[in-house]
Amino acid sequence: MLLLRAVLFTILVPGTAVGYLPYIIAQRWPVELDIGIVRPFGLLLITVGFLLYGISIFLFLTEGKGTPAIWFTKPLRAILGEEPRMLVHDGLYQRTRNPMYLGVTLLVLGEALWFENVALCLYTIALWTFFHFVVVFIEEPHLRTRHGKEYTTYCSRVPRWLGIRRSTAERSHKA
Repeated sequence: MLLLRAVLFTILVPGTAVGYLPYIIAQRWPVELDIGIVRPFGLLLITVGFLLYGISIFLFLTEGKGTPAIWFTKPLRAILGEEPRMLVHDGLYQRTRNPMYLGVTLLVLGEALWFENVALCLYTIALWTFFHFVVVFIEEPHLRTRHGKEYTTYCSRVPRWLGIRRSTAERSHKA
């Protein structure tokens, strides 16, 4: 049942951000770039984004024992499941606290490059900005309340997006 809920979540939430909305945007504003040789780089970004998302959702199911249900999916929790009971912090989550958002953003950026579409490039920026605000102002406070010191410790050693992990010595020196 958990796997089915994760599939439904993927279709409804990231599927909308990566499939439906880019399709509508590209149809409505077909302004193209001429990026030539860079275009195939879009396929690489799509592949990396797909892998990041896939690995992330697998970790939510296996380690967190839940689906990536987020704040606006609460009314649909009977269908999409609940957020993970356990804090997910292994695998990709040792390098970034938000690999799922990164994956979705890379997928959309890959589409923008592959289809050489200016509007999709702007959509990628808007999507990334939206994700950042959701993470900073909604998810992080919620996770701090729900997981307490475990989440605070996790945040101190793993960057929000991308970056170099600080060593234990560096963290204790800064404290």
